[in-house]
Amino acid sequence: MVALRAALLSVLLTVPCVCANTPAPPIVHRFHQNHLAMGTEFTLDLYAPDQALASEVAAQAFDEIDRLEALLSNYRPASELSRIGREAAAHPVITDPETFHFLERSLFWSRESDGAFDITVGPVLRAWGFFFHSGRIPSSSELVALRPRVGWQHIHLDPGTRAVSFMTRQPMELDPGSIGKGFAIDAVIAILREQGITSAFLSAGNSTLYGLGAPPGAFGWPVHVPDPHHPGQPAATILLHDTSLSTGACTEKFFVHNGHRYCHIFDPRTLSPAEGMLQTSVIAPSATDSDALSTVVFVLDPQATRYLLEHTPETRALLFGQPPDHEACLAINWEGSPCTSAKPSPHKDLPL
Repeated sequence: MVALRAALLSVLLTVPCVCANTPAPPIVHRFHQNHLAMGTEFTLDLYAPDQALASEVAAQAFDEIDRLEALLSNYRPASELSRIGREAAAHPVITDPETFHFLERSLFWSRESDGAFDITVGPVLRAWGFFFHSGRIPSSSELVALRPRVGWQHIHLDPGTRAVSFMTRQPMELDPGSIGKGFAIDAVIAILREQGITSAFLSAGNSTLYGLGAPPGAFGWPVHVPDPHHPGQPAATILLHDTSLSTGACTEKFFVHNGHRYCHIFDPRTLSPAEGMLQTSVIAPSATDSDALSTVVFVLDPQATRYLLEHTPETRALLFGQPPDHEACLAINWEGSPCTSAKPSPHKDLPL
């Protein structure tokens, strides 16, 4: 017995104490910052050891958003996107790698959606009065006159030279409104990762969100998906962990004429507001993609959306229609669907 105890003591003394040699995780605190840009309010929540680091990182993040707004805004004549819109009909325009990548991704979703997504739709929004926070119904002749200036097929990109050309002889207005905020969020997330931030939450006006990592002791960042059929109530609560959620809705930006609701989300193929859908939410690894897709699935009919997303299980969509044109609620690749008859509690967390 004495020999056994001695042997056990010898083993205990020779086994290294892992807990003693493992450094304790750094103590971090949550910091909140907000910033006005791109016609909305960006908010950033991040965990950092101290205020100085949090402020420095937030400043870099918001500077990046401002830089991209100056590059891609269609409201600023001096922006690169505006320059392309003015000149690319007359001659090929050589642009920077970042703007070229933005245009490539925009045209990618135009091809994938058969034109349901189109950054050339800006003149149509103007014709319908949405750039002036009002609303009007343009005449048929107005829309016919716009047709040559609208259509992603008119844009030609040359990857070898980063040249942008328009196949039409008229200038075109490139509107980043349905993808630009997501593009900016992805750029900011890259900066946060470079700065060693592992837990952050970024929101662009609550329409596009990204959860980087998770808060300490949690599996992700909890986000409520609103239920447009029951205002003030969540349809579901999800956890964003290194992924993005974007929502497009016809619940705030719209006008009513003769009892009919006209939404600010357009079907570029008809040059008219999309019909039948009330709200769409899309989860995707990239904020650029979730931003674009929230418009795509708003415009497409539900069957086309199913076909588009059937091979991308990491991309999920929750659609709320305006009966009888569409199903009242449709979930695609969405775990714990709130649309099913045996749906979970709307407050149940659904890890992603």
